Amino acid sequence: MTISKQMRRYLDSGSLIRKLFEEGAAMRADGTNRPVYDFSLGNPSLAPPQQFDDALGRYVQNDARSLHGYMANAGLTETREAVARSLKNDHGLSFDASHVLMTVGAAGAVNVALKTLLNPGDEVLVCKPYFVEYEFYAENHGGKLITVPATRDFNLDIDAFAAAITPRTRVVIITNPNNPTGVMYPQETLNALGDVLRSKSAQLGQPIYLLDDAPYRKLVYDVPRCTSSFSAYEHTLMATSHSKDLSLPGERIGFLALSPKMTDCKMVAAGCAIASRILGFVNAPALMQYVAAALQDVTIDLDWYRRRRDRLFTSLTSYGYEMPHPDGAFYLFVKAPGGDDFKFVEGLKRRRVLTVPGSGFGTPGYFRIAYCVSDSIVEESLSYFKEAMDEVYRNSV
Repeated sequence: MTISKQMRRYLDSGSLIRKLFEEGAAMRADGTNRPVYDFSLGNPSLAPPQQFDDALGRYVQNDARSLHGYMANAGLTETREAVARSLKNDHGLSFDASHVLMTVGAAGAVNVALKTLLNPGDEVLVCKPYFVEYEFYAENHGGKLITVPATRDFNLDIDAFAAAITPRTRVVIITNPNNPTGVMYPQETLNALGDVLRSKSAQLGQPIYLLDDAPYRKLVYDVPRCTSSFSAYEHTLMATSHSKDLSLPGERIGFLALSPKMTDCKMVAAGCAIASRILGFVNAPALMQYVAAALQDVTIDLDWYRRRRDRLFTSLTSYGYEMPHPDGAFYLFVKAPGGDDFKFVEGLKRRRVLTVPGSGFGTPGYFRIAYCVSDSIVEESLSYFKEAMDEVYRNSV
């Protein structure tokens, strides 16, 4: 055997999302010139805003060698200060640069946090459906992922979380707005979760940390801003990136923010900075840090996503599909007609429509549509979604 048993297992159970994305690439290269309607990967087709091009141009034309040099592991002071100002305005808390670590995307931020907080055997709780790579991340740092069911409408089930907490529970991960459902958790739900974690932490004699993985936080469509985990609980960390809100997934620029109310904030921040070095990130990409400092109050065109959400949601529900109405992100999580998510996704694939089975998010019986695609893909795919639904109906009578 040439690689470790753990990596062999990861290869065998690897992300369905990536596998479908690769199948889409193969379909596009099959020589038929037939279109592929690829809703598999949350890879924005919307270009970054003009402000990004302007800021990048300014720094690219700057020949100062210091732009590309090493820096403190936590990142550039001016960038962290800019992030802190934005966080302060958003959450109403006294953030400063010491509460911010610039990271290699949100995935880097999550891994840095888990590396810092977990002891071997500690448990990480997450609500289903969830981003399946959380299991890899938890195991990578000696932890064990424990899944908690959601409510019927995909809200957090506070009683289920309370029942799942044990003396080994160290971290609770939420994604708000959620991937894959697009559901934004109400503030009262976050407050209730904070009350449970505060009470359980007191009983255990050590804090249980809330890790909010929030790359879609700025992508909410029907309210001015997303609800706040920082407002709900003092031992909160937020992992996020500019992959979605600035359409920069390939640039891998994000940050980890720690609540100013966290009692051991300085120690956790210091641990995170060391963890970034230990994990091999050293620091987030320098050029992107300079650019990000100027773009903390900039977001892509939300109407672009809102139109696609509304078009797909209205059309698919008219065909008989069932799904929660998404508050944010750019996903629909749809009940699979017939109940078998793999079978239904295969039926769509025969029509060159690529979606992801809900089993890939720990929730069989559903499938995910990523609507960060062009208008033409949305419009041309609708007849195939209807056709697939009609086929299931015909076969059931």
